[in-house]
Amino acid sequence: MLKRTIYSLAIVALIAGCSSGTKLNDTPVTDRSGTAGGSQQGSASAVAPVTIDPNASTAQGPTGVERIVYFDYDSYTVKPEFQSVIDGHARFLRANAQRRISIEGHTDERGGREYNLALGQKRSEAVRRALTLLGVNDSQIEAVSFGKEKPAVQGSGEEVWAQNRRAEIRYTR
Repeated sequence: MLKRTIYSLAIVALIAGCSSGTKLNDTPVTDRSGTAGGSQQGSASAVAPVTIDPNASTAQGPTGVERIVYFDYDSYTVKPEFQSVIDGHARFLRANAQRRISIEGHTDERGGREYNLALGQKRSEAVRRALTLLGVNDSQIEAVSFGKEKPAVQGSGEEVWAQNRRAEIRYTR
């Protein structure tokens, strides 16, 4: 009985301590727009103009051009169907000499770690070589390998493996 009384008093004290003397419904609302009816026609806006970065639309490279080149099993030969991807990035990089890319080579899960790191490097170097043959300055390109460490898709099977055998083009600046 004593415990129940103590708990009851504690709850009453807690509720009393949480109450506020401010009446929310009595808060005055004033119109500070300076015009009747809240209309601001003809008045200067207090909103600062937005400056649009002219490179914002191309911050991640050329628009409408894929950024992934896929490879066949155990191969680092760039397939003809990805030549348009490489051409698009080459045109963009030649026109924007200040831009830099990283080409990340990847493999599927099959094979040992060292083998896959080497194959991923060969894939990124193949894309790099294709870009430099199209006139891109070699100093704009970094080729790296992640091997099988960063799969695009988890799982096993040919469909999954095909999506993981890739080189990704990432714009760094």
